[in-house]
Amino acid sequence: MSRVKPVSVDAAPLQIKPIFEQFKKKMGRVPNIFLNMGNSLPTLNAFVALSELADKTSLSPEIKTKLALTVAQTNHCNYCLSAHSAIAKSIGLQEQDILNARKAEAEEMKTQAILKFAKAVVEKRGEVSDQEMSSLKTAGATDQEICEIVLVITLNTFTNYFNNVVKTDIDFPLASKL
Repeated sequence: MSRVKPVSVDAAPLQIKPIFEQFKKKMGRVPNIFLNMGNSLPTLNAFVALSELADKTSLSPEIKTKLALTVAQTNHCNYCLSAHSAIAKSIGLQEQDILNARKAEAEEMKTQAILKFAKAVVEKRGEVSDQEMSSLKTAGATDQEICEIVLVITLNTFTNYFNNVVKTDIDFPLASKL
């Protein structure tokens, strides 16, 4: 059960209603994470801003989704694992691809390097080694992509921590067990 009271769509403050309407338009509903974030306009705006910026990166939707799965698994966020597993399926990823991403594994060398790097960033709180950076670059990641990978990790860490702190009720199909 959520540790904060979700803000209902109908009772949302005036500044939050248009944001909720955007979620409804995009997703068909307002997921529980955003109902919980609705308690704080700055928190909700921070998510929207980071999300919009992540959408503008050169990283493909598939890579961003796989990064979200790797980060959620590493941060033990069941809400985000469930949400991003559903998103992954909606963009055509297979169940095995989803499970692999959660383990920071992928068939393509560059994608695997990106996911391993992301896992290391989360586990080491950003204190990655020169060797880990070198491995990522050797696999073909550009400096621009590295900066954007950190942005996507940040966005997902934010939502992981938010959901873990408030214990957001999962309103997506539960992610498969590893």
